[in-house]
Amino acid sequence: MKTNKLILIITSLVLVTSCSNKSFDKSSSTGWEYNNTYNGGFETNQSFVEQKTGPGLVFIEGGSFVMGRVEQDVMHEWDNIPRKQSVASFYIDETEVTNLDYLEYLFWLKRVYGESYPEVYKNALPDTLVWRDKLGYNEPYVKNYLRHPAYKNYPVVGVSWQQATDYCAWRTDRVNERILIEACIIKEDMDQFDDGVFTTEAYLRGYYEGTVIKGKKNLTNKNYGSGEDTRIVKLEDGLLLPSYRLPTEAEWEFAALGYVGGTTDENLSNRKIYPWSGSSLRNSSKNNQGKIMANFKRGRGDNMGIAGNLNDQADITAAVRSYLPNDYGVYDMAGNVSEWVMDVYRPVIEQTSTADHRSFRGNVYKTYQNSESDGLTYMDGVVDFDEFGNPIMIDVDEKQNTYRRNYKKADNINYLDGDIESQIDINWNTELEEMSDKDKDNISIDKWNQDASKYANEVNGNSNEMYAYGESSLVTDRTRVYKGGSWKDRAYWLSPGTRRFLDQDQSTDAIGFRCAMDRIGSPVSNLKENQRKEVDYNKK
Repeated sequence: MKTNKLILIITSLVLVTSCSNKSFDKSSSTGWEYNNTYNGGFETNQSFVEQKTGPGLVFIEGGSFVMGRVEQDVMHEWDNIPRKQSVASFYIDETEVTNLDYLEYLFWLKRVYGESYPEVYKNALPDTLVWRDKLGYNEPYVKNYLRHPAYKNYPVVGVSWQQATDYCAWRTDRVNERILIEACIIKEDMDQFDDGVFTTEAYLRGYYEGTVIKGKKNLTNKNYGSGEDTRIVKLEDGLLLPSYRLPTEAEWEFAALGYVGGTTDENLSNRKIYPWSGSSLRNSSKNNQGKIMANFKRGRGDNMGIAGNLNDQADITAAVRSYLPNDYGVYDMAGNVSEWVMDVYRPVIEQTSTADHRSFRGNVYKTYQNSESDGLTYMDGVVDFDEFGNPIMIDVDEKQNTYRRNYKKADNINYLDGDIESQIDINWNTELEEMSDKDKDNISIDKWNQDASKYANEVNGNSNEMYAYGESSLVTDRTRVYKGGSWKDRAYWLSPGTRRFLDQDQSTDAIGFRCAMDRIGSPVSNLKENQRKEVDYNKK
């Protein structure tokens, strides 16, 4: 009997010891251990510190600033009145996207889709004919600017807003694919094509298989008996980066001004006209005194100055990094090329018609398509993918947002500027009379006046009517903002507060773009590479 008790005690001690061999972090709310395969296998990345900085990006610590006009509104547009904004921290490309960057993109598209879907490559090609001038000889640029190695580090032009957006999506997938390859999770796959290509969404949902090297350890294996020792990387692991995208107008302007270099505590010494301090277009430092700070047009017939002393060293665009960066370490936020941003253009900007935090106009809310259900799905649900390996997105259904307070319909581009409530010449009684008898039976005049937006689609209220597109305006829901001056602009347009617009499918020889990325987590970064570096204006 004593022997049996001794064996029981020893066994209990062994079990206690074995249970405490490895220490797991515990939930503060339930006491259950994280990342313990014998405990259900709920995982959390306890070692995650902060988001890594993606290739080519610079960290922009956010904050409040006065957005809009600084100089006299010589164009009398009144479309950039000063207003205070808060911008969340984010990342932006150090330079504009170059010809070399874009040629890499074109090469990939042709290699992967060229045989089955040649139109994908064709639709991505920049319009090199933008260089032509009826009274100028620019044929050398038509032929050479995009592809000749002499221009490889020059900003790509002739790219529409839509093409720039597509490039951002492609770049997201290539960066995340490389992250997984370098983490030895998947193997390089040069045979992928059509719908078998790696996309971030396809991988996260298990749609893309690829060649797995080792994968992440599957901690839920013992609990669920799945028989799989490894699993794919999940969003919760924090390994994959958020999407590359175009910056919003507020983000672009904030990054361009670079106020981070002129603050004392929470005070700014002065508002900037340009991305550098002072009101001059020339360098005021001792070693570089008088040198032009950006690539722009000084006046008619003066694109670069006098032979022997070319002022900005460029008659058209210049290679990126040809001029000093601003205090965020971002190059060419004034001059060289203007740049696309995400926003839809509206000519009237008021504090009451814009958000004061993460301001953006252009939201069209989407959800994943699932042909086997009602169209709604979630991060771990089954979704439909297209022939290029991308999930099919559809507009959110207003009927399923009946009780939602922050939004109901998918398309919010015209909210407070272009929708039916913002049209001052709408006669509600007349519009009600023009509705069908069936509609009249279902709505009272009082209800109509209380919730006009709900019936906006039934009375033809839209931005085209409000802005008389084709008659007195070029403003539509496809009109996008572009910012900053270019090589062919006068100095007025170098001020980050200025703004212009163009249809999202058009392009010019003076508009390029750069990508941005969301900052996930704390607005403050402790990574060494994200700390601001002082700009030495005396450096030759």
